[in-house]
Amino acid sequence: MLSSDFIIALIVSFGVSVILTVAVIYIAKKWKILDNPDGQRKIHTKPMPLLGGLAIFLSFSIVALVYSFFSHDLTGDTIVFKNILGIIIGAGILAIGGFLDDKYNLKPYQQIIFPVLSIFSVIICGIGIDWITNPFGEGLFYLNGQQFTLFWYGGFPYKITLLADILTFFWLFGMMYTTKLLDGLDGLVSGITIISAVFIFLTAINKGEIIQYDVALLAMILIGVFVGFLVFNFNPARIFLGEGGSTMAGFFLGSISIVSGSKIGVTFMLLSIPILDFLWTIIRRLMEKRSFAGADRKHLHHRLLDSGLTVKQAVMFLYAITVVFGIMVYYLQDYGISLLGLFFLSLVVFMLIFAYIYKKTKKREDNLTEGIK
Repeated sequence: MLSSDFIIALIVSFGVSVILTVAVIYIAKKWKILDNPDGQRKIHTKPMPLLGGLAIFLSFSIVALVYSFFSHDLTGDTIVFKNILGIIIGAGILAIGGFLDDKYNLKPYQQIIFPVLSIFSVIICGIGIDWITNPFGEGLFYLNGQQFTLFWYGGFPYKITLLADILTFFWLFGMMYTTKLLDGLDGLVSGITIISAVFIFLTAINKGEIIQYDVALLAMILIGVFVGFLVFNFNPARIFLGEGGSTMAGFFLGSISIVSGSKIGVTFMLLSIPILDFLWTIIRRLMEKRSFAGADRKHLHHRLLDSGLTVKQAVMFLYAITVVFGIMVYYLQDYGISLLGLFFLSLVVFMLIFAYIYKKTKKREDNLTEGIK
C-alpha cells in the first residue's frame, strides 16, 4: 500500500506546480516571451508562452526546500542536504539560461554555458557516479579512486573525483540534450519525465519494500511537479517548456538517478529510444556535414507525424514505448537479463519503428502523388 506521505507529497507538488504554471503563463504573455510558429519545424498555429522551465524550477525548489527544512524525510540514508542544494542550484542555472534564451533567442554557443554550469553545481555538491555495474555480467567498476577536496562546509567535503566526475558530466550532458531534442510535441517531454520518475519511484520502493525512502519521495515530488505542468502542456498546449524546461527534465532525471546510487541503468533504458534518436541525430548531421546545433524536422517524433499520426497519437505512442521499457527493466533484471541485453533490444525496437515510419511515409507520399495525377 502506498504511504500517505508519498500521496501528500504528490498532491502538494501538483498544487504548487499548477499555481505557479498559471502565474508563469501570465508573466510570459505580459512580457511577450512567446514562441511564434514558423509553419515548418514549429507546428503550433499561434504564439505560445514559454518559460515553462521557470515554473518547474520554482515548483520543485519550493517543495524540496520545505521538505528539507521542516522534515528529515528528504535527507535520509541516501540523500544529504548538499545533494538537494546542488540539484536546486543547477536547476536554477538552467532556469536563468532558459529565461534568457526564451527572451533573447541565444546562440547555441551561449546556450551551452548553462547546462555545463549546472553540471558543475551538482558535482561540487557531491553528486557523482562512483561506480557502474558491469554490463556484461556481475561485478562493479569503481571510479572514485582519485579524489581532490576543494573545501569543507557544514561538516561535508566538496570535492572533485576525476573519473567519476567525467562520467557524471557526460551522463548529465547527454540526458539534458536528449530531452532538449525530444521537446518537439505538446506534452512529450513532460509525460516521459513523469513516466521515468514513476519507475524510479517504483525501483526505490522495491516492489513494496521501501529501501530508499528519500529517493522515492524526491521522485514523487518530481512527478507531482510535472503532472501539474502537463495539465497546461498537453496538446493543445497553453505553455511550452522552453529551453530551460526541456534541459531541466533531463537534468532532474539524470541527477536523481545518480544520487539514488542504482537507477542510472533504469533511467537509461526508460529513455533508450530518445537517446538512440539523439545519437542518430549526431551521426546523421556529421554525415550531412551540418552543424549539430542546427534544428530540423528529422527527429523521431517529427517522422511519426510525417507517417500520418496526429500530435496526440505520436505522443501517446512514445509514452507507450517508455512504459513498455520501464516494465521490462523493472521486472526482467530479476531473471538475470543484463542492461546490455535490454539495450540491444531497444536498438531493435528503434530500427523497427523507423522501418514502420518509412513504410507509412512512403505510402502517404505515393497516395499524394497518385491524387495529384
